[in-house]
Amino acid sequence: PAMFSPFTLEFEDEGNLLDTNRDATTINIEDVKRQTKAAGFDPDADDEYPARSDDREELLSGQKKSAPFWTFEYYQKFFDIETHHVKERILGSLLPWPRKNFIQFYLRKNPDVYGPFWICTTLVFAVFISGNISNFMNGKYNPQFRKVTIAATMIFSYAWFVPLALWGFLLWRNNKILNLVSYSFMEIVCVYGYSLSVYIPAVVLCIVPLEWLKWVTMVVAFGLSGSVLVMTFWPALKEDHPRVAMATVSAIVLLDVLLAVVCKMYFFSTPQPSGAPVAPPTAGQLKANTSSS
Repeated sequence: PAMFSPFTLEFEDEGNLLDTNRDATTINIEDVKRQTKAAGFDPDADDEYPARSDDREELLSGQKKSAPFWTFEYYQKFFDIETHHVKERILGSLLPWPRKNFIQFYLRKNPDVYGPFWICTTLVFAVFISGNISNFMNGKYNPQFRKVTIAATMIFSYAWFVPLALWGFLLWRNNKILNLVSYSFMEIVCVYGYSLSVYIPAVVLCIVPLEWLKWVTMVVAFGLSGSVLVMTFWPALKEDHPRVAMATVSAIVLLDVLLAVVCKMYFFSTPQPSGAPVAPPTAGQLKANTSSS
């Protein structure tokens, strides 16, 4: 005899129902989940911390929203640099190599302001102190503390306003010629700041009371500094019109030479004698003066 089970009866009843109503619509659970996800509702999502979902997505994707430029967090990244990176960039500015673009080889899309700031500050005090020592050794010691302000204004203006003008010019040319290499403002500031590091030992050597040595030192200094600038910005200018490219390179070199010449002439100028020495009067002149009186 056949075994009777309530489960077999239940399956038979369901089979009969499906046979009798074959046109009825069946509901699939997976289809319902897909439709709810498409509508923007995920029943399997964890709604315990909905406000931190964007943070989890940023961590998973490896991207983070950048802070606005008027906040402290935006500029904090430009001071986050290791000491060996600063040393490497200083050595790269002191020993320029034709095949090593300073931005591409040393900065690697990570410019800093820490190094340029301290280089400019050190150069300001080096110029002032070395200039006073040089005047003392030349027999003309007259310390003028206002020269600190003049040196700071000259050096920091060169390190910030010249890059600003160059960045604006390159941005304007890049809008007209699309295939030009573009640099950011902070990258240009970083290049100009590190290019001034060669002037620190140069102004120290200007203490030696030899005029020809002072000029040779400054010529070597702006030669190395100008080489770094030209080799860095030439790739961004070589695809431009030849006259525009040469005029821009000439302006870069001329401003660097002007900085060196002004520094030499104003802070390390050799004092000139006020006049010819007066010879003592002779005996005949004394008699003539006595008889006339």
